[in-house]
Amino acid sequence: MASLLCSCLLLLLASATSPGRLVPYDLLYADGVRAYFARDWGRAAELLQRALHNYAGLRAARRACRAACRREVAFLGGSPGSGPWEAALFGRVLQRADCLQYCLGRRLGAAPSAHRASRTIRRDFEQREPYNYLQVAFFQLKKLDQAVSAAHTFFVANPQHLQMREDIEKYRRMSGVKLDNFRDLEAMPHWEEYEAGMQHYNADEYLQAAARLEKSLTEALSALEECHALCEGPWEDEDKEEEEEEMQHGLYEAIAAHYIQVLKCRQQCILEIATKPGRISATEDFIPSHLDLLQFAYNQVGNQTLAAECAASYLLFYPTDEPMLEKMKQYRTELGEDTAVTARESIQHYVQRSLMEKKLIYYAVEHLGGTFNDPDLWTPDELIPENLKEKHREDQEKQKQEMQDVEEREKRGPFLFEGVSVTMDSQQMNGTQRVVFDRVLTESECKDLLRLTKAAGEAGDGYQIRRSPHTPHERFEGLTILKAMQLAQNGNVEWRDARLLLQASEKSRKIIESYFTPGKELHFSFSHLVCRTAIDEEQEGRMDLSHPVHADNCLLDPEGQECWREPPAYVYRDYSGILYLNDDFQGGGLFFTEMDTVTVTAEVHPKCGRLVAFSSGKENPHGVWAVSRGRCCAVALWYTHSKEHAEQERVKAEELMEKNGMEQDWCDGEECQGADHISRSFSEPSLPNSRARPTSWRHKPGSDRMQHPKELRARDEF
Repeated sequence: MASLLCSCLLLLLASATSPGRLVPYDLLYADGVRAYFARDWGRAAELLQRALHNYAGLRAARRACRAACRREVAFLGGSPGSGPWEAALFGRVLQRADCLQYCLGRRLGAAPSAHRASRTIRRDFEQREPYNYLQVAFFQLKKLDQAVSAAHTFFVANPQHLQMREDIEKYRRMSGVKLDNFRDLEAMPHWEEYEAGMQHYNADEYLQAAARLEKSLTEALSALEECHALCEGPWEDEDKEEEEEEMQHGLYEAIAAHYIQVLKCRQQCILEIATKPGRISATEDFIPSHLDLLQFAYNQVGNQTLAAECAASYLLFYPTDEPMLEKMKQYRTELGEDTAVTARESIQHYVQRSLMEKKLIYYAVEHLGGTFNDPDLWTPDELIPENLKEKHREDQEKQKQEMQDVEEREKRGPFLFEGVSVTMDSQQMNGTQRVVFDRVLTESECKDLLRLTKAAGEAGDGYQIRRSPHTPHERFEGLTILKAMQLAQNGNVEWRDARLLLQASEKSRKIIESYFTPGKELHFSFSHLVCRTAIDEEQEGRMDLSHPVHADNCLLDPEGQECWREPPAYVYRDYSGILYLNDDFQGGGLFFTEMDTVTVTAEVHPKCGRLVAFSSGKENPHGVWAVSRGRCCAVALWYTHSKEHAEQERVKAEELMEKNGMEQDWCDGEECQGADHISRSFSEPSLPNSRARPTSWRHKPGSDRMQHPKELRARDEF
């Protein structure tokens, strides 16, 4: 007990410098939101800033106290013969609990339970929602620098947020806003160092790269330790109430369940620190990849000692990796066989602890039930239970087969469709899975479809002549095939023009299917007749694109040279096409880039009847040059192999067309004076297009968000 008293005194001294009572951040947040909607901007800004400060303070207190109590009340080192095992084990558990309660109480100024916020509030802070409110409050207070920083901080983690994207662009055009105002107030140190290191590495600046990557690795391991400490929180289970109704856990079952939950949380920490803000998917092999990059960089600058150390550390993750084993053999030869080469102690500790946790988790899954999604690729095969190994092998075989299918399609020669010519193929376009066809439509057909766009625009296309969702310098108009049929049914456009749109899109589908995937059916995912019109008074000094660079089925990350196939991207899309209708305008051409979104690899100039088609993945980042004069019109087409994601509106459109065909047959040779009236009476109301949404450019896209109640959404106050 003397040692415990000593520990408590140390903790008292450690917490003596902390401020007084820490007000729970969820209460401050709620008051701040209320002030926001009361338009009390000063109070809203103050409360929201305090909420963010106290949220960070609470996490810091928990990390510090758990680290301190882990040192002061260790579970190992007691005398084996000091008493019964229960007293030896649970005595330490009780002391650790007492230590945590005391430390947190001193730091927070209140019982720790007062700081247990709801999951909704915790999610808001994880997704940086307070900054959404803060930027508006600061703007209203004429504090532009703080407003810009708050907006940028929110946008980094929520790049798919359309309103914030517009706000960011407004800030960029405002006088008095400086470039350094766009800073991330929640920036993660290891990601800043990692990205800087990768820039040096890609520029062959290996000495600078090694320095920054070392800092990144150190910060990442530190972030892992902090995450592990935060995992030791209260038991949480969404299905807890349902489980309790079925069965009440006994002492050891409850301890085991909570302990395994903590271990699983610790295992998921690597995903948290390896995931950039705004991402869902983590960078694979984040820690091992650091070591691989470092060994190469050190080797390039002639430091074989550190190169060998990094290689030995990497082999802890992948002990049978042949290229790295060859490197180790080379380093030992250069350094001398007598030179001891060992892995880093920090990496040894990380791997040993992770393997221990995995072993316990897999034991629990096998014997007590439950599931475990192992976040690591390097987990030894012998740790995985036999009943899970088969599924793992099946997934690998499926991925291998998909790669072979892509290679086979690439080997296939050019396709010639009747009356259609291949103008450029993948090789001529400096990429893969790209092609340009000409003469898909005649000049007359292009004019008919352009007439359809004009009539549809006059009748109302669901956009109320809004500006483009991608740029404020253009007006965007769109018409779905179903809407075209409804307009024809109401007499606003000619049936033959609406029918031509249906036929042109189907012809394009057959061309693309037979060229890229013969024998494997493509289904329409979405079809859209779109026009982009330059707004004359908005063109001076224009620097943006008509449509920013993106990929169609994944979230493009140019900084990380990745494209994440995850929501909110349309992950089920396999191929894309654009069928142009005119060329009497300036700009508006399609271009392809490297993954960096900057290096242009190919361009396609619009003309009547030209169809450009390409696979929808990361191999084909693309954008659209600004339309600086006139009106560019085209049929945008997306396809999928997945029948369950087939476009349902198209089915309705075809039904309307078939119905019209039967009415025309019935009326053949008769007056049919009431035909138009009948058609109108059965027409469906126009549906606004809810599927055409923008994709972000140069920013890190984020995850799907749960919608907040209307009263908790930040409004556009500009």
